[in-house]
Amino acid sequence: MPELPEVETVRRGLAPVMEGDVIDRAEVNRPDLRWPFPENMAERLTGRVILRLRRRSKYILADLDSGETLLIHLGMSGRMTISGHTVGDFHHPHPAPAKHDHVVFHMKGGARITFNDARRFGAMDLMNTVAEDDFWLIRDLGPEPLGNTFDEDYLAARLKGRNMPIKSALLDQRVVSGLGNIYVCEVLYRAGIHPARKAGGISAKRIRSLVPLIRDVLSEAITAGGSSLKDYRQADGELGYFQHRFAVYDQAGNPCPTDGCKKEITRIVQSGRSSFFCPQCQR
Repeated sequence: MPELPEVETVRRGLAPVMEGDVIDRAEVNRPDLRWPFPENMAERLTGRVILRLRRRSKYILADLDSGETLLIHLGMSGRMTISGHTVGDFHHPHPAPAKHDHVVFHMKGGARITFNDARRFGAMDLMNTVAEDDFWLIRDLGPEPLGNTFDEDYLAARLKGRNMPIKSALLDQRVVSGLGNIYVCEVLYRAGIHPARKAGGISAKRIRSLVPLIRDVLSEAITAGGSSLKDYRQADGELGYFQHRFAVYDQAGNPCPTDGCKKEITRIVQSGRSSFFCPQCQR
């Protein structure tokens, strides 16, 4: 599933062709994805100006001039691609409709934004913009890891006395939003912390050190266009490149990249998810 860097990369790719433009026609080709689309979604979107594209956690949010916000979740295999728009010297013509093109935005400026989702684990919903904090998908989310409210004091306080593994604690969207399996594995490697260590048993100093590492890993991944594993593509169809910089994620059996370490990267399963780490460098 796309994590924060992948969603942010898609948002940045869509913004130049969607912000400030009008949805000339919204085409909805099925009644649902992961759950039913909101009532009359096509009609509520058609003719609306997209004032701003934002990201909250792993959701793309499109604020409309109607006072509603369109929430978009890419799910496991969802892609939003742009056609009919020129980027630099390259023009992306409109492709023929594909089987899993479930929602299409025909923009007044000529671009076409297509949401394609083969597995249909993605979702779209509409919410009242001013009541966003009360919306069921938003209200329990923790702070953004790249935002000002996520800092060392906050994380140390939230994890103090917690009996769950540090990997699970960082994946808890109520603690910090947007982090996923890939980037938590990479952060814990850089911090030298074993993913199975109990969060409450780690010193406050080491917990606090996680905050700049989280910011660094996410920022590097965004700069690289995210990580392309299986289905993920950027809005222009290009792959992300951060997967070429993985130190531990999906590297089981490979030598640890730490200079002087002769151990191999190990894989364990935690709460149904794979965790990758170095048994010598991470304690």
